[in-house]
Amino acid sequence: MSSDDNQSPFLIFGAPQLDESDIEEVVACLRSGWLGTGPRVAQFERDFATFRRVQPSQVAAVNSCTAALHVSMLAAGIEPGSEVITTPLTFCATVNAILHAGHVPVLADVDPITQNIDPQAIEAAITPRTRAIVPVHFAGRPCEMDLIMAIARKHGLVVIEDCAHAVEAAFHGQPLGTFGDFGCFSFYVTKNVTTGEGGMILGRSEEQLARARILALHGMSKDAWHRFGDQGYKHYQVVESGFKYNMTDLQAAIGLHQLARVEKNWLRRQAIWQRYDEAFANLPITLPAPPDAAMRHGLHLYTVMIDVRRCGIGRDDFLDAMNGLRIGTGVHYLSIPEHAYYQQRFGWRPEQWPRAMRLGRETVSLPLSPALSDDDVARVIEAVRSILRA
Repeated sequence: MSSDDNQSPFLIFGAPQLDESDIEEVVACLRSGWLGTGPRVAQFERDFATFRRVQPSQVAAVNSCTAALHVSMLAAGIEPGSEVITTPLTFCATVNAILHAGHVPVLADVDPITQNIDPQAIEAAITPRTRAIVPVHFAGRPCEMDLIMAIARKHGLVVIEDCAHAVEAAFHGQPLGTFGDFGCFSFYVTKNVTTGEGGMILGRSEEQLARARILALHGMSKDAWHRFGDQGYKHYQVVESGFKYNMTDLQAAIGLHQLARVEKNWLRRQAIWQRYDEAFANLPITLPAPPDAAMRHGLHLYTVMIDVRRCGIGRDDFLDAMNGLRIGTGVHYLSIPEHAYYQQRFGWRPEQWPRAMRLGRETVSLPLSPALSDDDVARVIEAVRSILRA
């Protein structure tokens, strides 16, 4: 790379693709005077239900995927103190939501190729205290939901899918989030559909989803849209001790038009993914496993493995080198047992889950946003090549 490249604009990892329709919708929301939970949240819920091929009564918009996971566990009626199995290769929110709901997280190691939770490891982790499984569709790749659901049926377990990476993904033609009792989605700023901050709960049982919706707004029987709408004031009752987890119209306004562009953006990420695969095929790094033909991969994260023995450079040094070339990267993720809090609380050590430990210490996520231009993608490719050549 030339010295001029150091003056190039910094490529922000996970920068959202926003266009004028998103901006105009936000401005219209501001002019409407309705900034809290209102008509745009209701529209976003209807549109999302159509997108995932479920009824509007089966979805509820919230302020994060973490909130979605938390209230889903409560709405599922899992008794406090139950064991909930999940993956060690995930963001801390997955485990924290289990703790917030009053349960005990149990980790089951991942498959080294797919990086998703291994169904055999789930089966081995089940005890008489196990009540639920939280599979995480890592990087947008569907977990083996046929095997996981068979395990759940065999043992009478609740399944809550963490679909934070997988808004477009499907397993054998069925949308993710519709297999388990609940599916939880993220619209954080780096996600494939963003509302800045936001999430969605999808429930198989309309009764349980209705309870999740109530829990997400203080335990009130009516949300603000129904209390203050143009049909006159509606009284409410507090029926549970709930939480302040509602999505606002300002957030929904950002996401409304993105749902309409979701296929276009997925195709752009697919094109970038293919360019990376071709460009890096002969480099001493491990590329993402090819998507299974029977699954629709969400293509959320393009993760490569930097093994110091093969690459001549360690993962963290590679991150620093990319940053020096003004290209943002991510780490998805250090395994959960690497973090001090969980070590201190549970006595966990990374070596107990060796596959997740190794992946977490070698993984690097490269920019994959549809906002990237062809020149941006070429910069990323040349940066990776130049670092490994050096």
